[in-house]
Amino acid sequence: MPPQPPDVPAEKYGKDGKINPGFIASHEKFVGIAKEGKAQLVFLGDSITAGWAGNGKEVWAKAFAAYTPANFGIGGDRTQHVLWRIQNGELDVIKPKAAVLMIGTNNVGADTPEGIAKGVTVIVETIRAKQPQAKILLLAVFPRGDKPTGKLGASNDKLKQVNAIISKLDDGKNIFYLDIGGKFPQPEGALTKEIMPDFLHHSAAGCQIWADAIGPKLAELMK
Repeated sequence: MPPQPPDVPAEKYGKDGKINPGFIASHEKFVGIAKEGKAQLVFLGDSITAGWAGNGKEVWAKAFAAYTPANFGIGGDRTQHVLWRIQNGELDVIKPKAAVLMIGTNNVGADTPEGIAKGVTVIVETIRAKQPQAKILLLAVFPRGDKPTGKLGASNDKLKQVNAIISKLDDGKNIFYLDIGGKFPQPEGALTKEIMPDFLHHSAAGCQIWADAIGPKLAELMK
Protein backbone atom coordinates (compact mmCIF):
# COMPACT_ATOMS: atom_id res chain seq x y z
CA MET A 1 0.00 0.00 0.00
CA PRO A 2 1.52 3.36 -1.02
CA PRO A 3 2.21 5.80 1.83
CA GLN A 4 -0.28 8.53 2.54
CA PRO A 5 0.67 12.18 2.02
CA PRO A 6 2.73 13.45 4.97
CA ASP A 7 -0.11 15.58 6.34
CA VAL A 8 -2.79 12.87 6.19
CA PRO A 9 -3.03 10.57 9.24
CA ALA A 10 -2.25 6.96 8.42
CA GLU A 11 -1.52 3.67 10.10
CA LYS A 12 1.72 1.98 9.14
CA TYR A 13 1.53 -0.88 6.65
CA GLY A 14 4.06 -3.59 5.94
CA LYS A 15 5.26 -4.78 2.55
CA ASP A 16 2.55 -7.44 2.70
CA GLY A 17 -0.12 -4.75 2.60
CA LYS A 18 -1.20 -5.46 6.16
CA ILE A 19 -1.07 -3.08 9.11
CA ASN A 20 2.29 -3.37 10.84
CA PRO A 21 1.63 -5.32 14.07
CA GLY A 22 4.60 -3.76 15.86
CA PHE A 23 3.28 -0.30 15.13
CA ILE A 24 -0.14 -1.16 16.55
CA ALA A 25 1.36 -2.88 19.60
CA SER A 26 3.49 0.16 20.41
CA HIS A 27 0.58 2.51 19.81
CA GLU A 28 -1.68 0.54 22.14
CA LYS A 29 1.05 0.56 24.79
CA PHE A 30 1.35 4.34 24.48
CA VAL A 31 -2.41 4.81 24.69
CA GLY A 32 -2.31 2.79 27.91
CA ILE A 33 0.39 5.07 29.31
CA ALA A 34 -1.68 8.10 28.32
CA LYS A 35 -4.75 6.69 30.07
CA GLU A 36 -2.77 6.45 33.31
CA GLY A 37 -2.68 10.24 33.20
CA LYS A 38 0.70 10.58 34.89
CA ALA A 39 3.08 11.76 32.16
CA GLN A 40 4.03 15.42 32.39
CA LEU A 41 6.50 15.38 29.49
CA VAL A 42 5.91 13.54 26.23
CA PHE A 43 8.45 12.81 23.50
CA LEU A 44 6.95 12.11 20.06
CA GLY A 45 8.89 10.80 17.09
CA ASP A 46 10.45 7.91 15.22
CA SER A 47 13.28 5.46 15.99
CA ILE A 48 15.62 8.32 16.90
CA THR A 49 13.26 9.23 19.73
CA ALA A 50 12.61 5.56 20.53
CA GLY A 51 16.36 5.25 21.06
CA TRP A 52 16.01 6.89 24.46
CA ALA A 53 14.79 3.49 25.66
CA GLY A 54 17.93 1.84 24.28
CA ASN A 55 21.32 3.54 24.14
CA GLY A 56 19.92 6.59 25.87
CA LYS A 57 18.25 4.81 28.78
CA GLU A 58 20.65 5.97 31.50
CA VAL A 59 20.83 9.51 30.15
CA TRP A 60 17.02 9.62 29.99
CA ALA A 61 16.72 8.60 33.64
CA LYS A 62 19.18 11.24 34.82
CA ALA A 63 18.01 14.07 32.58
CA PHE A 64 14.24 13.65 32.46
CA ALA A 65 12.98 11.33 35.21
CA ALA A 66 12.00 14.25 37.43
CA TYR A 67 9.52 15.35 34.77
CA THR A 68 7.60 12.02 34.74
CA PRO A 69 8.33 11.53 31.02
CA ALA A 70 6.79 9.25 28.40
CA ASN A 71 8.60 8.15 25.25
CA PHE A 72 6.18 7.80 22.33
CA GLY A 73 8.75 7.09 19.63
CA ILE A 74 8.23 4.31 17.06
CA GLY A 75 10.87 3.12 14.61
CA GLY A 76 10.16 3.90 10.97
CA ASP A 77 7.44 6.42 11.68
CA ARG A 78 6.78 9.23 9.26
CA THR A 79 4.80 12.38 9.95
CA GLN A 80 1.54 10.74 8.87
CA HIS A 81 2.03 7.93 11.40
CA VAL A 82 2.66 10.24 14.34
CA LEU A 83 -0.37 12.25 13.27
CA TRP A 84 -2.53 9.12 13.26
CA ARG A 85 -1.26 8.10 16.66
CA ILE A 86 -2.02 11.39 18.38
CA GLN A 87 -5.45 11.49 16.77
CA ASN A 88 -6.15 8.03 18.14
CA GLY A 89 -5.53 8.20 21.86
CA GLU A 90 -1.89 8.94 22.60
CA LEU A 91 -2.65 12.46 23.76
CA ASP A 92 -5.96 11.72 25.47
CA VAL A 93 -6.48 11.80 29.25
CA ILE A 94 -2.96 12.98 30.11
CA LYS A 95 -2.28 16.68 30.60
CA PRO A 96 1.45 17.11 29.99
CA LYS A 97 3.20 20.38 30.62
CA ALA A 98 5.31 19.93 27.50
CA ALA A 99 5.76 17.81 24.39
CA VAL A 100 9.01 17.34 22.49
CA LEU A 101 8.55 16.64 18.78
CA MET A 102 11.16 15.59 16.23
CA ILE A 103 9.89 13.86 13.09
CA GLY A 104 10.45 13.82 9.35
CA THR A 105 13.66 11.95 8.58
CA ASN A 106 11.77 8.89 7.30
CA ASN A 107 9.76 11.05 4.91
CA VAL A 108 12.73 12.34 2.94
CA GLY A 109 12.78 9.50 0.43
CA ALA A 110 9.20 10.00 -0.73
CA ASP A 111 8.13 13.56 0.06
CA THR A 112 9.09 17.13 -0.77
CA PRO A 113 10.45 19.50 1.89
CA GLU A 114 7.22 21.46 1.67
CA GLY A 115 5.16 18.30 2.12
CA ILE A 116 7.18 17.12 5.10
CA ALA A 117 6.95 20.55 6.71
CA LYS A 118 3.20 20.52 6.17
CA GLY A 119 3.01 17.19 7.95
CA VAL A 120 4.98 18.56 10.89
CA THR A 121 2.76 21.63 10.95
CA VAL A 122 -0.43 19.56 11.16
CA ILE A 123 1.08 17.52 14.00
CA VAL A 124 1.90 20.70 15.91
CA GLU A 125 -1.60 22.03 15.29
CA THR A 126 -3.10 18.75 16.52
CA ILE A 127 -1.01 18.78 19.69
CA ARG A 128 -2.14 22.35 20.33
CA ALA A 129 -5.79 21.41 19.79
CA LYS A 130 -5.64 18.35 22.05
CA GLN A 131 -3.33 19.76 24.71
CA PRO A 132 -3.64 23.56 24.70
CA GLN A 133 -1.88 23.83 28.07
CA ALA A 134 1.22 22.01 26.81
CA LYS A 135 4.26 23.87 25.54
CA ILE A 136 5.74 22.33 22.41
CA LEU A 137 9.48 21.99 21.94
CA LEU A 138 9.80 21.46 18.20
CA LEU A 139 13.22 20.15 17.27
CA ALA A 140 14.83 20.57 13.88
CA VAL A 141 15.26 17.20 12.17
CA PHE A 142 18.76 16.02 13.02
CA PRO A 143 21.57 15.73 10.44
CA ARG A 144 22.44 12.24 9.25
CA GLY A 145 25.13 10.35 7.38
CA ASP A 146 28.93 10.47 7.42
CA LYS A 147 29.27 11.82 3.88
CA PRO A 148 27.21 14.45 1.99
CA THR A 149 27.06 12.12 -1.01
CA GLY A 150 26.20 8.98 0.93
CA LYS A 151 22.79 7.33 1.14
CA LEU A 152 21.96 9.07 4.41
CA GLY A 153 23.91 12.30 4.07
CA ALA A 154 22.44 13.10 0.66
CA SER A 155 19.17 13.91 2.41
CA ASN A 156 20.61 16.67 4.58
CA ASP A 157 19.94 19.45 2.08
CA LYS A 158 16.28 18.44 2.00
CA LEU A 159 16.15 18.31 5.79
CA LYS A 160 17.65 21.80 5.98
CA GLN A 161 14.79 23.02 3.79
CA VAL A 162 12.27 21.30 6.06
CA ASN A 163 13.84 22.88 9.12
CA ALA A 164 13.83 26.33 7.56
CA ILE A 165 10.07 26.06 7.04
CA ILE A 166 9.10 24.57 10.40
CA SER A 167 11.28 27.06 12.27
CA LYS A 168 8.62 29.63 11.44
CA LEU A 169 6.14 27.79 13.67
CA ASP A 170 7.91 29.21 16.71
CA ASP A 171 5.56 31.76 18.26
CA GLY A 172 7.53 32.39 21.44
CA LYS A 173 4.47 31.55 23.54
CA ASN A 174 3.37 27.96 23.04
CA ILE A 175 5.64 26.61 20.30
CA PHE A 176 9.40 26.79 20.60
CA TYR A 177 11.70 25.70 17.77
CA LEU A 178 15.19 24.53 18.60
CA ASP A 179 17.90 23.42 16.15
CA ILE A 180 20.52 21.42 18.02
CA GLY A 181 21.90 19.62 14.97
CA GLY A 182 25.11 21.60 15.15
CA LYS A 183 25.88 20.02 18.51
CA PHE A 184 26.45 16.55 17.07
CA PRO A 185 29.30 16.91 14.53
CA GLN A 186 32.79 16.64 15.97
CA PRO A 187 35.37 19.44 15.61
CA GLU A 188 36.27 18.36 12.08
CA GLY A 189 32.66 18.93 11.08
CA ALA A 190 31.61 15.34 10.47
CA LEU A 191 29.27 13.02 12.33
CA THR A 192 31.13 10.13 13.90
CA LYS A 193 30.34 6.59 14.97
CA GLU A 194 31.05 7.63 18.55
CA ILE A 195 28.02 9.92 18.39
CA MET A 196 25.87 8.10 15.81
CA PRO A 197 27.05 4.47 15.35
CA ASP A 198 25.01 4.06 12.14
CA PHE A 199 25.08 7.79 11.30
CA LEU A 200 21.38 8.09 12.11
CA HIS A 201 20.73 6.82 15.63
CA HIS A 202 22.54 8.03 18.73
CA SER A 203 24.94 6.33 21.08
CA ALA A 204 24.80 7.07 24.79
CA ALA A 205 27.26 9.91 24.13
CA GLY A 206 25.00 11.27 21.40
CA CYS A 207 22.00 11.10 23.70
CA GLN A 208 23.95 13.00 26.34
CA ILE A 209 24.63 15.79 23.84
CA TRP A 210 20.92 15.82 22.99
CA ALA A 211 19.85 15.96 26.64
CA ASP A 212 22.33 18.70 27.46
CA ALA A 213 21.21 20.75 24.45
CA ILE A 214 17.50 20.73 25.28
CA GLY A 215 17.84 20.67 29.06
CA PRO A 216 17.76 24.42 29.73
CA LYS A 217 14.74 25.02 27.50
CA LEU A 218 12.88 22.04 28.94
CA ALA A 219 13.50 23.28 32.47
CA GLU A 220 11.93 26.57 31.44
CA LEU A 221 8.91 24.93 29.80
CA MET A 222 8.32 22.50 32.66
CA LYS A 223 7.96 25.16 35.35
